[in-house]
Amino acid sequence: MSLEEANIIRKRAETFLRNAERLISVGEWDLATFNLEQYCQLMLKYRLLVTRGSCSRSHSLRTIIRILSQDAPELISLIEDTDKLHNVARLEEAYIVARYLPYMFEEREVKDLHRFVLEVFKHPVERL
Repeated sequence: MSLEEANIIRKRAETFLRNAERLISVGEWDLATFNLEQYCQLMLKYRLLVTRGSCSRSHSLRTIIRILSQDAPELISLIEDTDKLHNVARLEEAYIVARYLPYMFEEREVKDLHRFVLEVFKHPVERL
């Protein structure tokens, strides 16, 4: 895949993050959480495309982080640190829950995940 095509993935990820923020502002917690997960997943896949030229077909953030950390060891803390792992796992759950299960995310859950994405996840992934 070309760098131009990879950049489409990055731009789509950024759109998911903006959409999550808009959904948070109107109290659409379930879809906001799904959009946060999509941002994370696509940013990780974008980084794999840039560093390796291909990306995983997995939807698991943990799996993609493990693969990417082979080239960027600093990312492994996202799944080795228990607090960070908890948030990554919650985002993974959002992928399935928001699509298939009758579970409702609460405001504080979503705002906490949003904070995690902005303050913990985003910067190390974007710096690669």
